[in-house]
Amino acid sequence: MQKNTFILIVGLLGLTFLLLFIIVVIPPLLVDFDVLGAFLAGFVNPYSSGYSYDVFVTWAILATWIAYESKKFKYGWICLLLGVVPGVAVGFAVYLILREKQLMSSDQELKR
Repeated sequence: MQKNTFILIVGLLGLTFLLLFIIVVIPPLLVDFDVLGAFLAGFVNPYSSGYSYDVFVTWAILATWIAYESKKFKYGWICLLLGVVPGVAVGFAVYLILREKQLMSSDQELKR
């Protein structure tokens, strides 16, 4: 797969999640601005709880990866914030894109 194709697909998947998040979560949140209630609604049954735990662990793995690579790549902390709101899919997608862009620019500097 080409780098540009990779960046495009990851970006589109991140944007797809962002749009779904906005469509599904924002309208009920605007009705009664109960952020804690909205967060806890992710644990209403065992199935949603399983998905919620998956998201938390995925965010923790992403945070570990970003911390590990923090000397090489800038702005990872922004991706961790995006991983909280709107979600890990967006934070992870942005990190992969930022990382790839920084790798491409460092490759170009090495060629000079």
